Amino acid sequence: MSEPADDDRSVSELLLAGIGWASLGLEAADEMADDLARRVGVDVESMRAAVQDTAASWRAEFERLGARRDEAVERALARAGLARREEVEDLALRVAQLEHRLRLLERDRAA
Repeated sequence: MSEPADDDRSVSELLLAGIGWASLGLEAADEMADDLARRVGVDVESMRAAVQDTAASWRAEFERLGARRDEAVERALARAGLARREEVEDLALRVAQLEHRLRLLERDRAA
């Protein structure tokens, strides 16, 4: 009876290892799908499709979490009354433009 537990553990280890190969590309995914199909005893193409679907859903989830993190940072900055770098740079440019216009007006007035 120890054999099924070993097989379950091996499959679990392979699935967890899948997280690591997610960024390695299609070749690594195909190799893992081939190995999983052999161990589980299913069609290789079906397993490849399932592995690719899983990787795509993981990527989508990582992107969603990244967007949520960015939104949380934006809200925290707003609550703290802090400005983003882009906003500060925009204001600095606008101040420089106003200073330049003021100097031109002062020069015209002096002339």
